[in-house]
Amino acid sequence: MEKYIAKCGLDCSSCAAFIATKNNDNELREKTAKEWTERYRAKGRNRPPLEPEDINCLGCLSQTGPVYLNCLECEIRKCGFEKRIESCKACKDYKCEKLAELQSHFF
Repeated sequence: MEKYIAKCGLDCSSCAAFIATKNNDNELREKTAKEWTERYRAKGRNRPPLEPEDINCLGCLSQTGPVYLNCLECEIRKCGFEKRIESCKACKDYKCEKLAELQSHFF
């Protein structure tokens, strides 16, 4: 699968929600919903359990297709669209606190 890089630099094409959507893989949706529900609870986030139908995403750059809830609410994604930039690296405020905080969890 070709890489699909989000505005923040994460690789959407390696995300289970993206893969499940692209491959219409209901088994992966079920597995991911269970894993992500457990992960959120372990981090103290009091959210309702995810359902397999919640695991649908065409990547954070998508403006027409489904985008996973966390990505849809992402302040970095919103900022990038507001500034009409392809990537945070193109921003005059690179590397802002929001981006640095997000990346500290992944890189």
